[in-house]
Amino acid sequence: MRVAKTIELDEHTERELRVLAKGRRVQARLQQRAVVVLMAAAGLQNKDIAVQAGLDRRQVALWRQRFLDGGIDALRKDAPRTGRPATVTAEVESRIVHATLHDRPVNATHWSTRTLAEHLGLGATTIRRVWRSNGLKPHLSCSFKLSRDPRFEDKLLDVVGLYLNPPEHALVLSCDEKSQIQALNRTQPGLPMKRGRAGTVTHDYKRHGTTTLFAALNTLDGSVISMCQPRHRHGEWLKFLRLIERRTPKHLSLHLIVDNYATHSHPDVQQWLARHPRFVMHFTPTSASWLNMVERFFRDITDKRIRRDSFTSVAELELAIDLYVAHHNIDPKPFIWTARASDILAKVTRAKAALAATSG
Repeated sequence: MRVAKTIELDEHTERELRVLAKGRRVQARLQQRAVVVLMAAAGLQNKDIAVQAGLDRRQVALWRQRFLDGGIDALRKDAPRTGRPATVTAEVESRIVHATLHDRPVNATHWSTRTLAEHLGLGATTIRRVWRSNGLKPHLSCSFKLSRDPRFEDKLLDVVGLYLNPPEHALVLSCDEKSQIQALNRTQPGLPMKRGRAGTVTHDYKRHGTTTLFAALNTLDGSVISMCQPRHRHGEWLKFLRLIERRTPKHLSLHLIVDNYATHSHPDVQQWLARHPRFVMHFTPTSASWLNMVERFFRDITDKRIRRDSFTSVAELELAIDLYVAHHNIDPKPFIWTARASDILAKVTRAKAALAATSG
């Protein structure tokens, strides 16, 4: 009967093996190997270790011998694996990356794995692997818009200052309109979600009119004052301002953050504001709606309540909006603004420099 070679451990090696066997941040396979060696040092045979460790006897014999030959360092290393050597050399990878970034196909705006593979005489799988390792995604694009407002910096500092350091004895309200919300009625009932399949809605629908949601988000506590109107002219904006006047404590001044839509600065609106001095208007820069915090609320109500539902009338749509806002106001959560004006300005400066370099 073959007897496995004996393993004898000094105090230092045994202590190191026990640390590896019980360490929480040690790889599982290294833990397992350390346990095998400790059992072998305790006098157990390979077959007994295999049963207790849940391994094959040949694996136990392998790691017993590896330890005898190379000590603990041998447990940390796996033997080199056989197989075909890598075919994507550094030169080939550089060609793929350069072509992806600097060349364009004749009949398209961007490469696909197959078109670039055909262009370079390589395999589509090779292209896909190189793109993944270099974080290249030619099929995706992101939209952007840099504000050309000559007072961009002043307006940015004003709005961000209200978010990060609001004035005392005042409410800061982020206000805007979400116009042209359509009451869409799906032509067929969708199928519910089940395991392995998402819920479905038909791609076609019947239109039953539109509404406009006016909303004022309290940046302090996240509550929302809202109103639905068929249109969004200066008359409807004045109605909304009167609603805000009634819904807010009279002793507080009101700082309203709005965009540059013409209704917000209509002469009739300016006259009304002159008679109500507790209203102070703050305008975001042009092409910078992302500075208006209420846009985040509009995104939520669209994703959670409007986009996937079906409405047979504008009244049904407006009721759904009112119920959503009412439920939101039961336990509102404020959106926390963290971006400093200096960080935003630095990012805009870098974007302008990059655009200038590209156009130049």
